Amino acid sequence: MAQAHGHSVDEYLETIYFLAFPIGEYRPATGSTAIASRVAEMLGVSRASAGEMLKRLEAEGLVERGEQKEAILTPEGAERAKRVVRKHRIIECFLTDFMGYTAAESHVHADELGDTFTDDMIERMNERLGRPARCPHGWPVDTEVEQAENAHLVPLGELGAGREAEIVRLAEHDGELLHWFYATGLAPGTRVRVVRAEPAVGQLVVAVDGTERAVTEKAADGIYVRAE
Repeated sequence: MAQAHGHSVDEYLETIYFLAFPIGEYRPATGSTAIASRVAEMLGVSRASAGEMLKRLEAEGLVERGEQKEAILTPEGAERAKRVVRKHRIIECFLTDFMGYTAAESHVHADELGDTFTDDMIERMNERLGRPARCPHGWPVDTEVEQAENAHLVPLGELGAGREAEIVRLAEHDGELLHWFYATGLAPGTRVRVVRAEPAVGQLVVAVDGTERAVTEKAADGIYVRAE
């Protein structure tokens, strides 16, 4: 797979895919658009580099520009992006279930191995894994299920004091943050209760198994929960 500035076409498509669906961002917002600056931020590249790749994707018919110059996946681009996302999640399951990597480690290695496996290998891997429903971080392997589920989830940071919820998914875009989630016990399936918000210091306090933990606003916006 040809790469530009260290990131492949598929990685860019995967990033634009996440930006197309609000629940996939750290700070969800209605009508969010995947422009060069946001893509650059998520991939850790310069805006110029991201802009150059977006032009390439547009030339290849994978992306088109909206009225505000936002990057919109074409039908072909969307289908390819969904395949990339599904592939990534199956590889993560393989790395945790068969290779013994931690959930946090699996994301980093899945990025590195994305172009290593053919489509046939991925399907065989999926069968051997028993067709897992979710990746280690709670994201549905089936992107259609993911999108249908989005309407029922909210970022932890949007809950008010006293609300309880179950963690369903964790944002994967920041590797260090992902490691922190697991080290702090904030894994999918964990029940949490918002004790109080502390906007003056940019955090909220949550209770996990009776223990209070401070969670920054950025981290809270990367924890997707099903509220009660």
